Amino acid sequence: MNKVTENPSKNRLGSFSPLTVISSLLVMLYLTANLMAVKVITVCGLSVFDAGTITFPFAYMLSDVLAEVWGYKTARKVIITTFFCNVALIIFTSIGIILPYPEYMESMQRSYTEVFSYVPRITVASLIAFLSGQLVNAKVLVKMKERQKDGRLLFLRTIFSSICGYVFDTLIFTVIAFYGTVSREDLLSMIVLQYIAKTLIEALIGTPCAYLIIGYLRRNYGFK
Repeated sequence: MNKVTENPSKNRLGSFSPLTVISSLLVMLYLTANLMAVKVITVCGLSVFDAGTITFPFAYMLSDVLAEVWGYKTARKVIITTFFCNVALIIFTSIGIILPYPEYMESMQRSYTEVFSYVPRITVASLIAFLSGQLVNAKVLVKMKERQKDGRLLFLRTIFSSICGYVFDTLIFTVIAFYGTVSREDLLSMIVLQYIAKTLIEALIGTPCAYLIIGYLRRNYGFK
């Protein structure tokens, strides 16, 4: 009887590439942001921004890392892959809504339906906004890097490219996701405050994290 041996390369940590890890984290953060976006945060009775705003800048930070280290083409492929992961999220959660359920779980089913029936609108808004904003973000960062031959001023590239991407992302997402569900005053405040919040999170947390990740990749994997 022939003995089946396991491929030892599958167990080596080195075979688990940084690109795989970062791409997986980007997909996770983006899906999480879409699910969290169902909840709107209010301060003093004013709709400030959706809860997904907290995690979304970290997805932008990882796309900055992808564009900076692997280039625009790779970043674009990962962004498009993330797009299709969100399409899958809509399909499977929609199937979950229509599946039969026991009577004793009727209240839970109502809650499930209430949350996930709104997810498609959030996700469609996010898909359009994400593709627009992320591709602008990656393109601006790469173009700035090409102009700066020495590759310095990473903080300037990450912040400025994200600011450009956030303009498209915030405006498109907020209008499509929340128009008709909140007042026009709240909608305007959400656009402005969400943009400010994303920019601050990017500048204060996202950019330092990008520095650490890119520095680690350059030191340990020889990326330029």
